[in-house]
Amino acid sequence: MSTPATTTYRLSTKGILRSEWHKLRTLRSTWITLLTAIALVIVVGATMGSTYDGDDSEVDTIVFTLLGTQLSQICLAVLGILVTAGEYSTGMIRASLTAVPRRLPVLWSKAAIFTAVAFAVSWTTNVVTFLTAQIWLSGTDKELSLTDDGVLGALTGSAASLTLLSLIALGLGALLRSVPGAIGAFVGSVLILPEVLGMLPFSAVESAIRHFPVQAASSLGSLTRVEDTIAPGTALVTLALWAAAIIAAASVLLKRRDV
Repeated sequence: MSTPATTTYRLSTKGILRSEWHKLRTLRSTWITLLTAIALVIVVGATMGSTYDGDDSEVDTIVFTLLGTQLSQICLAVLGILVTAGEYSTGMIRASLTAVPRRLPVLWSKAAIFTAVAFAVSWTTNVVTFLTAQIWLSGTDKELSLTDDGVLGALTGSAASLTLLSLIALGLGALLRSVPGAIGAFVGSVLILPEVLGMLPFSAVESAIRHFPVQAASSLGSLTRVEDTIAPGTALVTLALWAAAIIAAASVLLKRRDV
C-alpha cells in the first residue's frame, strides 16, 4: 500500500515579503491612512499656493509648498506603528511567527515593504503637490520647475525624511507591542522631548538636539540650507542610524520575548 506523497514547503525571502505586502495592502486602515496623508499634503500645498501674496517670500519655496508634510508625518508614523504593533493587538502576530519560526525575517520584511510604500507615496505626493502649487505660483518670486537645480533633490529629501521618521515609528511599535503606547512614545520622545530639552541653556544640549530625528529631518527637503541644522548628507545618515538602531533593538527583543 503506497503512502501519500508529502509536499515540503520552504520559506523564502520573496515569499515572506509577498506575505507582508499582502497584509499591508489588504488592510482598510492602510488605505485610509495613506489617503489622508496624501490629501493633507496636496490640500495644504494648493492652499498655500493659491493664497500666496508675497508675504512669505523669505520662506524656502519647497518648504512653503510642502508645509502639509508636517501633518502627513503623523499619519505615516501611525501607519508604521500599525504595521507592527497592530498585529499584537489583533493576535495576528502568533500566526506570522508560527509561519516564520526564525522571527526576524518577519520584522525585516515589514520594515522593507513599509519603507518602499512610504517612500513611493511620499515622493509622488510631493511632486504632485509641487506641480499643483506652481499653478498659482507661476509668475511670482516662488516660480520653479522640476528641472530647476535642486528641486528634485529637495522633493526627494523630504520624502526620505518622512519615510525614515515613519520607520522609527514602526520600530517603536515593534518594541512596545502596543499601538497607543507606541504612538505616545513617538509623540513624546521624537516630537516633544527635543523641544523641552531645547529650553535648557547649554550649548552641548543644543548641539545634540540637532541630531535628534525631527531636527535632522528639518535640514532635508529645502533648496537652501536651513539655519542651525546639520548638513543634509549628515542628516540623512543620522536619520538612517536612528531608524536602524530602533529596528535592531526591536529585533533583539523579538528573539528573546514570548509572543
